[in-house]
Amino acid sequence: MLCKASLRNLIIRAGYIENFGKQGPIHFKDFGKGLNEKFGASSSSSYQLNRKFRSFMNMMVDNSNSTQPGSAVKVLPRKENVTEGGYATGGWKSEDGRLSCGYSSFRGKRASMEDCFDVKMSTIDGKPVCLFGIFDGHGGSRASEFLREHLFENIVKHPQFMKDTKLAISETYQRTDMDFLDSESNTYRDDGSTASAAVLVGTRLYVANVGDSRAVISKAGKAVALSEDHKPNRSDERKRIENAGGVVMWAGTWRVGGVLAMSRAFGNRLLKQFVVAEPEIQEQEIDDEFELLVLASDGLWDVVPNEDAVSLARTEEEPEAAALKLAETAFSRGSADNITCIVVKFHHGQAKTDSAQG
Repeated sequence: MLCKASLRNLIIRAGYIENFGKQGPIHFKDFGKGLNEKFGASSSSSYQLNRKFRSFMNMMVDNSNSTQPGSAVKVLPRKENVTEGGYATGGWKSEDGRLSCGYSSFRGKRASMEDCFDVKMSTIDGKPVCLFGIFDGHGGSRASEFLREHLFENIVKHPQFMKDTKLAISETYQRTDMDFLDSESNTYRDDGSTASAAVLVGTRLYVANVGDSRAVISKAGKAVALSEDHKPNRSDERKRIENAGGVVMWAGTWRVGGVLAMSRAFGNRLLKQFVVAEPEIQEQEIDDEFELLVLASDGLWDVVPNEDAVSLARTEEEPEAAALKLAETAFSRGSADNITCIVVKFHHGQAKTDSAQG
């Protein structure tokens, strides 16, 4: 994403959302990495609150059906590569064979890499839980890195996560935004980030979006968008911004205050009164018609329509190959941004076989 270099002098004091209740430790299977790590940069050392958790996550994963302390853990087998062209790729398949996913990421024509992503798996209350997310930073990578480190952890620790998943996701998005702003309170930076996340609880899929990354599914061979880009010229978004006292103006493209080319984002302290991190959430029941899910930053969607993305992904059996094909296609079509894609494939035949055997 591109921000104008100069920001208007907007002084915003961001309040805190009430602290969430505490709950016991939850162990994840974690193979997602921030893309900055792929290219040699590490997360900022200023994020101290959960260093112990992150160190644990880098080494160990839960291999049991319990979230209780003492569960057996082992290193999750990974398959990660960097192609000759500089594309970082990797993949994973669930132990029961019902899900497989792959990712691909590429700095592209940009001078720096501001995209991050995360994928986590766990079992909570006897239900499989999978979380997939794309975080596209602007003005720097600190916001996207912060989301990679904290957002999914915060979501599953919300006390209502299993009872009211949509509420938990919405509140956690906004709480994590406040946490990031607080962590940056002593800096002169004003980083921001999108967040497009798919949270699968059993067979229930929740897609939560802030910004202009996007989630698209293939359902019976047709592309169906599960998120709508948050652009300042969307009539409902423009009305919300103007009602809050902001302005939307043309500066090469439509921008909030002439600065930011999206209407919702994490971070962006100086525009926080208008650029909120409240997600729009769509909910779907996964059935046999659901073939695959594509999550990607706008480096893909700027040049690859939804229908093309689904068609391309369906040509590859392995999701890692599908994600790589999407990223390569976006670059070949002239994408000037960082490009990050996650492809999730649903294997319903495997699920039916397991049920029959059980």
